Amino acid sequence: MARDPAVAGLAVYRVGGAVRDARLGWPVTDTDWVVVGATPEALRRRGFKPVGRDFPVFLHPETHEEYALARTERKAGHGYTGFVVHASPEVTLEEDLARRDLTINAMAESPEGVLVDPYGGLADLEARVLRHVSPAFVEDPLRVLRTARFLARYAGLGFTIAEETRGLMRELVASGELCHLVPERVWAETERALAEPWPEVYFQALHDCGALAVLMPALAADGEALDEALGRLHRLPEEGEGEALACWRWARLVEHLEDAERRELAERLRQPKAFVALARQVARTRELVASARLAPLDGARILAWLDGIDAWRRGERVTPLISLVSLEAPELAEALAVAWRLAAQVLPAALVAEGFKGRELGEELARRRREAIDAALG
Repeated sequence: MARDPAVAGLAVYRVGGAVRDARLGWPVTDTDWVVVGATPEALRRRGFKPVGRDFPVFLHPETHEEYALARTERKAGHGYTGFVVHASPEVTLEEDLARRDLTINAMAESPEGVLVDPYGGLADLEARVLRHVSPAFVEDPLRVLRTARFLARYAGLGFTIAEETRGLMRELVASGELCHLVPERVWAETERALAEPWPEVYFQALHDCGALAVLMPALAADGEALDEALGRLHRLPEEGEGEALACWRWARLVEHLEDAERRELAERLRQPKAFVALARQVARTRELVASARLAPLDGARILAWLDGIDAWRRGERVTPLISLVSLEAPELAEALAVAWRLAAQVLPAALVAEGFKGRELGEELARRRREAIDAALG
């Protein structure tokens, strides 16, 4: 690091997740740095590019890693943006670390590997405890979601939330500060949690402190239904990662809700269209499986399901949904696969060649597809 001309002579420290995960044996994906005793002008002269709007963060001219000037924060309003940021050469590393949420995120490391740990982060890391750095935890409502998300990442390693930190999470909920979180930030944390190894504990932790009832009331309304939904998060039709994995897990989480409840959640969280669409498809598939338990399926009901998931234009949707059915009803999934294969062979072009057009074309297409499905069902 001393040979890097961009930072030569600066007091720089690796901070946050890179320090935490390296000591935990977890993959390190991003490295952030804090610079102590410098000014924005000094970094610009070295070729650093400013990217922070609310506080001084810069990109290294070569590595593009983030370098932030040491800063403090003072609560001056509601929500996670209601802070006055103070960055100056006089701010110490310990003062910068004190503003962070959890002790395991409040460690720093010099370029030579010397650990700076004023708040006991390493001890909590070894004890597998998520603990707040200071009582200032309650000043930022986003920390409720972040703590729950870190639990979703590390729960399988034995991590728990310290009881006193849980108390502060409940205090934040009771204060009404969660209502000042913008939907985009709530969803950003939730989507990231859905892609973590143990997403169910994210929602459970939010439920336990009362945050779920504020942020996603439809999910919190029925504890028994929530428990069943959380149990489905690892029962997916296909493996994936990132947004694809999060999308399937969300769809499974909300598949039991009524259409109006799902729409309300989607609007409340301002979800991307892909999440809304898949949630609707999975819910309709759930309804099909439920109806099959009450009475044998016929061509009309399967055709309605295929129409409902827009199978004729988006055929790639069908196979994953049939795979989802196979997790609970293998025989039904097999019948659906055959029905889909036969129905998909009935093409509009063939009927046009026979002279059908307009409304009659649509009606005849549906009739023949229904006949094909009935034939598949025997």
